[in-house]
Amino acid sequence: MAVVPGHDILKIGAILGLLDAMIQVQPAGVDLTVGEVYRFRGRGLLGFSNSSRALPDVEKLEFDGNGRLSLEMGAYRIRYNEVVRVPSDCIAIGLPRSSLMRMGATVISALWDPGYEGRGEGLLIVENPHGIVLEKNARVVQLIFIRLESKPTSKYRGAYMLEGLGPT
Repeated sequence: MAVVPGHDILKIGAILGLLDAMIQVQPAGVDLTVGEVYRFRGRGLLGFSNSSRALPDVEKLEFDGNGRLSLEMGAYRIRYNEVVRVPSDCIAIGLPRSSLMRMGATVISALWDPGYEGRGEGLLIVENPHGIVLEKNARVVQLIFIRLESKPTSKYRGAYMLEGLGPT
């Protein structure tokens, strides 16, 4: 396995809709930016099969007139601006940017499977007891792509395929 350099990620069309490639493309990945933030309004259900899964209700939070959002301690669901297309010979992993961690927050991301396409989501955790201020389009995650040693026998076919690409 090998990490795909940031400039090569753009060449293979794995990320679309960058706000500023000069800023977002990193040596070993590409920064994803915050498009939307949601507050959880209920609890979810997760079982063994997809039929025993229910996502919690969420409320979309609005950025103020200056494009800022004050967030208290807690967990928030975020949707990224960029469309990600994971090539069939790669996986992607999202890691929090260090500036976010240095202010007492982080983003948790799941593995992005070969063949996934969509405008993904992450879990923003604010641990700073004073909260944080988040600007719209802030770079919060660096997505790295890892090329597999051999092609997988199948590509992603899960429930989140093409998420965030339709009307919100």
